Amino acid sequence: MTAALSPLERPTGEYARRFVPSALDPGDWNALAPLFAELIARTPSTRAERERRIRDLSELLAVIGEERARRHIASARNTEDAELEQRYLSFCHDVDPKASEQTDAVYRKIATDPGSAELDANYGTFLRNIRNQVEIFRAENVKLEADLEDLGQDYSKRMGRMTVIFRGEEKTLAQLAPIYESTDRTARREAFEAASGRRLRERDALDDIFDAMLAKRREIAKNAGAANYRDFRFRQLNRFDYTPDDCALFHTAVEKVAVPVLAELRQWQKETLKLDALRPWDLSVDPWGRPPLVPFAQPAELEAGVGRIFERLAPELAAQFADLRGRGLLDVANRKGKRPGAFCYPLEESRIPFIFANAVGVDDDIRTLLHEMGHGFHAFASRTQELVWYRDCPSEFAEVASMSMELLGGRHLDVFYRDPEHAARSARENLEGIVSTFTWVATIDAFQHWIYTHPEHTRRERRDAWIGIVQRFADGVDWSGYEEVRGYAWHRQLHVFLYPFYYIEYAIAQIGALQVWLAARTDPARALSDYRRGLALGGSRPLPQLFAGAGLTFDVSEGMLRRLLGAVQEELKRLRDVKSR
Repeated sequence: MTAALSPLERPTGEYARRFVPSALDPGDWNALAPLFAELIARTPSTRAERERRIRDLSELLAVIGEERARRHIASARNTEDAELEQRYLSFCHDVDPKASEQTDAVYRKIATDPGSAELDANYGTFLRNIRNQVEIFRAENVKLEADLEDLGQDYSKRMGRMTVIFRGEEKTLAQLAPIYESTDRTARREAFEAASGRRLRERDALDDIFDAMLAKRREIAKNAGAANYRDFRFRQLNRFDYTPDDCALFHTAVEKVAVPVLAELRQWQKETLKLDALRPWDLSVDPWGRPPLVPFAQPAELEAGVGRIFERLAPELAAQFADLRGRGLLDVANRKGKRPGAFCYPLEESRIPFIFANAVGVDDDIRTLLHEMGHGFHAFASRTQELVWYRDCPSEFAEVASMSMELLGGRHLDVFYRDPEHAARSARENLEGIVSTFTWVATIDAFQHWIYTHPEHTRRERRDAWIGIVQRFADGVDWSGYEEVRGYAWHRQLHVFLYPFYYIEYAIAQIGALQVWLAARTDPARALSDYRRGLALGGSRPLPQLFAGAGLTFDVSEGMLRRLLGAVQEELKRLRDVKSR
């Protein structure tokens, strides 16, 4: 076993157990069951006893959550190891369903206890959430959720093992990323065709997986008495602060504001590249024909450079990053068999994060590590929250943590690029990516709304709906000859398969992050301080209050989007001028 795949360091004991025995095996349901039974049997009569029940449940769920995290991480790091996969899936089938049922039983005891009302002042957000979860919980859905985990593993394995032979070398699809930035347009087209062709070979298998997921999700919604899975999922995600109608208004705002901005950007790219038409393989190349940015050669250099950025931002952030490196809680290098993508997975008992990425030596790798470390800093900032639920928070604010760190860290790109022109280019490309993020998020979110409000659709109808939505948010790229590729582009968006309706959060959070960015332009120290103060709240407040805690406004209106993207356009013009001086 290589060093990169070594076992994660176990908990240090910094947060000692008070309820769960120290020698308990979290993967053994027979060891866990008596603890749940004891919690269910309690009949607290005082405020202190009711608080103790909540804290003990929190500790138990943190222990279980960390065991699940460790097994998931191990499987994601090596999707070709059948034993690691089986360890994770056995936990999903043998522990998760039983723990879910028993957790619901404890929730019901708490939610129906008349004395719980006296806890609302200190535990109001938690009690609101569990009362909602109790209302939608159905025992028959537990098995269906476990089945969805199996299907999700099938999807991840298929995506993780995709490789192509590109000019005589086997490459993962992630390893093609540098080629898309090449000034050799033929190479870019060949890389695009190789990757898209490889994905198309899996389209029927991926559609099979997705159809199976749809059937189970429809059944879950029906069991819970919901009109459709979308309505069920909004409640499952504890979305109290916005509705599907608000999402539709956001889609319209993106159509009116972000689409024209992106179309203008694409036109500038086409003219600067001197092309008759901008093709899908032309979007990442430098418009002035400069070779790709090469910020580092080895993943260790990426880690070292990002560490220096954190030193500039705040000594505490640098120390936390160094802590993760020292514990072996970073795995950033791409390799065959590793699950695609990137994530930050909290180890809930240890109250520290694990960072996973697939760096291949491109500029975007810097942003990815900054992004995931934003989540990591969130985990560190909220680790003093006693309740496991309050060490988590709504995704709409969790992504503020990560996206803001991309922008705050992006002010120090000279760590990787000594030439100011290169640093300006990197910053420009990031802002351009933010503009396209709004349109892509709106596309994916609108597609998911269509999918789950048309539950009996056929594959052809789904494909046609996707194409119509893509055209609604189109940006002037010419896909002629590659209509089939475009028609299945949603297959590469893992959220559609694994995390339904978890995507609009990125746009909502980007609005928050751009507010942090604007504040940092005039007072960077204050902006960082406000940001970290908001992170420390974890999930202990409703979503608008979390935004306010970081000095931000929870607002996804057309007016807010126009203000922020107007500032982005001004900055893009300034950064382009760095090249022309």
